[in-house]
Amino acid sequence: MTFDNLHTHDFVRVAAGVPRVHLADPMANAEAAIRMARAAAKRGVSVLVLPELGLTGYSCEDLFHQAALQSAAVAALGRVVQATKDLELVLAVGLPLTIDGELFNVAAIVAKGRVLGLVPKSYLPNYREFYELRHFAPGSHARRRAVELLGASVPFGTDLLFRVAGQPKLVIGVELCEDLWTPLPPSSLAALAGATLILNLSASNATVGKSDYRRSLVLGQSARCLAAYVYAGAGYGESTTDLAWDGHALIAENGSPLAENERFRREDQLLTADVDLGRLAADRERMTSFGATAQRHADEVARFRHVEVPLALSTDGVLQLERVYERFPFVPSDPATRAERCREVYRIQVQGLARRLEATKSTKAVIGVSGGLDSTQALIVACRAMDSLSLPRKNVIAVTMPGFATSDRTLDQAHRLMTAFGVTASTIDIRPSCRQMLTDIGHPFARGENVFDTTFENVQAGERTSHLFRLANLHGAPVVGTGDLSELALGWCTYGVGDQMAHYNVNASVPKTLIRHLIRFEAASGELSSDASRALLDVLATEISPELVPGTKDGQPTQRTEDIVGPYELVDFHLYYVNRFGYRPSKVLFLAWNAWRDAARGTWPDVPGDERRAYDLDTTRRWLRIFLQRFFAQSQFKRSAMPNGPKVGSGGSLSPRGDWRAPSDSDATTWLAELDATTLG
Repeated sequence: MTFDNLHTHDFVRVAAGVPRVHLADPMANAEAAIRMARAAAKRGVSVLVLPELGLTGYSCEDLFHQAALQSAAVAALGRVVQATKDLELVLAVGLPLTIDGELFNVAAIVAKGRVLGLVPKSYLPNYREFYELRHFAPGSHARRRAVELLGASVPFGTDLLFRVAGQPKLVIGVELCEDLWTPLPPSSLAALAGATLILNLSASNATVGKSDYRRSLVLGQSARCLAAYVYAGAGYGESTTDLAWDGHALIAENGSPLAENERFRREDQLLTADVDLGRLAADRERMTSFGATAQRHADEVARFRHVEVPLALSTDGVLQLERVYERFPFVPSDPATRAERCREVYRIQVQGLARRLEATKSTKAVIGVSGGLDSTQALIVACRAMDSLSLPRKNVIAVTMPGFATSDRTLDQAHRLMTAFGVTASTIDIRPSCRQMLTDIGHPFARGENVFDTTFENVQAGERTSHLFRLANLHGAPVVGTGDLSELALGWCTYGVGDQMAHYNVNASVPKTLIRHLIRFEAASGELSSDASRALLDVLATEISPELVPGTKDGQPTQRTEDIVGPYELVDFHLYYVNRFGYRPSKVLFLAWNAWRDAARGTWPDVPGDERRAYDLDTTRRWLRIFLQRFFAQSQFKRSAMPNGPKVGSGGSLSPRGDWRAPSDSDATTWLAELDATTLG
C-alpha cells in the first residue's frame, strides 16, 4: 500500500475556472474552456466547474433567442467534448439548450469524450436586475428524462447525480447560481441522496457587499450538506451595460473555506483545492441527524438517478497534496482566531467548574500545583471560577508537594504561581510518607537501593493524590483535576491519581498543544501582574516531565516525557485525526508527512521564541506507532473511569459518557498492521 498518492486516501483535487468571457462567441469560449481543462488536468484536477452559460456568456439577454447563437453553443459544446476526451477529469460547462420548444439554462457534465448529463437550472431569478424568465424555462418544465444531443441520448433533469467509477465516495451534484439562494437549494436533496461534491455554475453580478453574502452561502450550504462545494462565477468579458462582474470563485468543505480567488481579474483564473472525501464520509456517518433527514425525505431522495462517470482516478505515480494542513489542528495559526479560541476555551472551563462548585454548594476548591503546564492551566481556571462567583481567590486551596525528583526550578515556579495568583498556598513534603509506604511494601529503595521503577514513581503520585483528597475532606471542597486530553489519549497518567482522578477535571478535553497557548494567552492578557506573567512564561520554557525519577540537569528535569511518548505536537496531530474522523493509520501518516516533512511548509502558530521543526517519515511513523499502541491497547481502562469535565472543542473528548466509548480490553493489532503495510511509493 502506498501513501503518497492523494487518491489512495480519499482526496480529490477540484477546481473552479473563471475564463475571460467572449460574449456571444461560443467557439472562442469553447477554446477558453479547453485551455482551462488542459491546465487543470496538468495540475491533477479531477473535477472542474466553469461559470453559468459559459459557452455564450450570461449577459446575452435577447440574443439567447437567436437560433444562430443556440446552434453555435451546441457546436461549441461538441468542440469541448472532443478536445477533452483524453483528459482524466470531469468538466461542468454551461450553455443555453432548446428542448421541447423551451429554452433551458443547463450545465453539461462532460468526461472522456461524452456528455454524461444535462442539469437545468431549477430557480430562475426574475427580480431587480434579473429577468431570466424572459428567456429560460425552469427545470421543473422538463418533460423528458433524456434528450438527443451530439448524436447520443443524454440524461436530462434536476435529478441527476454523477458517480465516479474510480472513487465511490465521489458523487457529484450540480446546481446553478440562484439555486443556492433559495430556502431549499437543490443541493440539499442531492446531498441527502449521496452527493459529496456540489458544483455551482454561477453568473452572480458584483454589487457592494455581495461577495461576503456569496461566501456565507457557500460555506453555510457546504456545512449543512456535509459536502464539498465548488462555486465558479462569471467574470471579465460579460456585458457591463448595467452591471459589473467580479469572477468570484470559492471552494469549501463542510463549512471550512479551502480556497478563494482574487476577484475582478481580467485574465483566466484556475482555483484548485484538495477535498477530503474521507472526512465528509466520517462526518455523515457520525451525524445521525443527516441520515434521519434523508429518511424523512425518502421519496424525494429516491427519485435521483445516478450516472456513472468513467474515470479510474489512477493511483499510479505521486500526486502530493496542495492542501496545507494545520500542524496544530487544535490551535489556530491566525493570531486573532487563536486569541478568540483561547477566550472561548477559558469561558467553557470556568463555567464548568463554577457550575460544579455551585451544584455541590462548595465555596472552595483544592488543587495540586507542580509548576508544570497542566496544573498551571487548572490553577488559572480555578482562580477565574472564583472571580466569576464573586468569591476570593484565597478560596483556592493550592498545595505543592515536592518528592524525590522535584527540581528546584519547578518548585520555585509553583511557589511563584501560588503567590502571584493570590491563592491559599502551602507546601507538603511527601518524601517522609513515601518512604513509609516504600518501607511498608518492602521496596528496595527503602533498603538504600537506587531502584526507580514504576512502583517508586507511583508511590509518589499516589501520595500526592491521597493528600489532595484528604485536604478536600478537610475543607469541604472538590479536588480540581489537572490531567489533559493528550495524556488521557496516551494513558500517560497513573490510574487513580491526580492526573487521572479528581472530583472535576477542567483540562479533560484540552490537548497539551492548546494548553501551552492558553497559558501564553493568559500571560499576555495584560490582566496579570508582571510577576504572574513571568512565572507563566517560565512554566512554558520548562521541559515536560512527571519528575518522579531523581536527577536534574541545568535546572531542567532529567525525565523528559516527550522522549518516551513522542513530541506532543505529533501526539495531538495523530489524536485529532484518529479520534475526530476515525482515519486509517496510513492516512494519518500521509497527512502528518505532508504537514511536517518540511519546516517551511504548513501553518504554524507563530510565537516569538518558538522553533519551527520538521519530522522525517521514519520519525513520524515511529511516534505514530507508539501512539496507536498506547491509544488502542493500553489506556482505555483509565479513560473509562475518568471524572467529569467540560468538552471544549469539536476535536472531541475521550469521556466514556461522551465522544469516546470503547472496550478496555481491545487490541491494537488491526491499526498497527495497517500502518506497517504502508510504504512510500
